[in-house]
Amino acid sequence: MLKKELIFRNPLRLMGHETRDILPPGGFGAVLARAGLGKTAILVQLALDSLLRDQNVLHISLADPVKKVSLWYEEVFRNIADQYDITEMNQLWEAILPYRLIMTFNIDSFSVPKLEERLTDLTEQNIFLPKMLLIDGLPFDETVTASLTALKTLAKNHSMHVWFTVRTHRHEDLGPDRIPAPLLNVADLFEVAFQLRPEEKEIHVKALKGGPSDSADHPPLLLDPSTMLIKDKKIED
Repeated sequence: MLKKELIFRNPLRLMGHETRDILPPGGFGAVLARAGLGKTAILVQLALDSLLRDQNVLHISLADPVKKVSLWYEEVFRNIADQYDITEMNQLWEAILPYRLIMTFNIDSFSVPKLEERLTDLTEQNIFLPKMLLIDGLPFDETVTASLTALKTLAKNHSMHVWFTVRTHRHEDLGPDRIPAPLLNVADLFEVAFQLRPEEKEIHVKALKGGPSDSADHPPLLLDPSTMLIKDKKIED
């Protein structure tokens, strides 16, 4: 019951439908923001939503070691537990932990064939079959198109949905539909894209592609800088 309550209350559900994943199998999602605004925190919350639904999540970090990524999960989960006054925090944490696997690569040595090799080792031995893949720290430069195309094929073959962090910069030009430069040339590969935008003292979560626009049914989403949790603006109001 506690898992179902947390899933129902999670404002991230406003990004999709309450009864299914935000992304389809093989689908790509992106979280865009400047450095330090909370991209990894968003990925962790997306992961926790899947973990609470007993779905395997493979988190790949190209920048941080396993211990640091684990601390992200613990901090975000602790903040969620505090927000909803969860007394059985430790039991729930232990229940969802087996559904998560963290894998790290050196950013210079990461490649899709290497990832596919590791993934094949896991799946063929029935060790871990991920439904969600998170890739944190992939450079969206002039070489990324080939990697993303290969990852799209990999995701479809394994029926996974994939979320990426995409780093933006303050003075970059915006393309059509206000798509930031790093995503512009590969936007057609993505079903969903959200951007974190500072506005005065708030960090807004804006749908760039595939998400709901602000309306009475879908009020604006914010990222709380103190907890790094997504919140519905009407909660604050």
